[in-house]
Amino acid sequence: MTTDNGPQPNVFDLETETTRNPNYRTVAWTGTYLQVTLMSIPVGESIGLEVHHDTDQFLRLDAGRGLVKMGPAKDDLPLRQEVGDGWSVQVPAGTWHDIENIGDEPMRLYAVYAPVHHAAGKVQPTKDAADADEEAGNDEPPTWTSQPAEGEPDEQA
Repeated sequence: MTTDNGPQPNVFDLETETTRNPNYRTVAWTGTYLQVTLMSIPVGESIGLEVHHDTDQFLRLDAGRGLVKMGPAKDDLPLRQEVGDGWSVQVPAGTWHDIENIGDEPMRLYAVYAPVHHAAGKVQPTKDAADADEEAGNDEPPTWTSQPAEGEPDEQA
């Protein structure tokens, strides 16, 4: 398993680490301006409907099947696309989005955030654990990362 070594140079087998990751979210690398996280979404579950007002995201599936939902509001998600191994999803800042696992195996993907969105090296075995960390303020980007000026906070539906 890769270890987040902060803003130091880093090299690892992204596809292997992604497909082996058993956790809802594992922060694999945190730079000054962007971050790589690995995710595993159980059958029938989803990333969770959310919006990041100041964060662009790039996601790529390495295993499983999903249904992408995106749009301008949590109750207005006109973009719907089934995706599988090799598909990528680009989420502009301010776009509500979710990916639901519609397959019969865990959906394995990685996400690249810009700017950094999570605590360096954070491992969250389940979505409930991730939600609890966020509510408790235990999933904040490191102080050495470059963050946008105070804007709207992220939201979850």
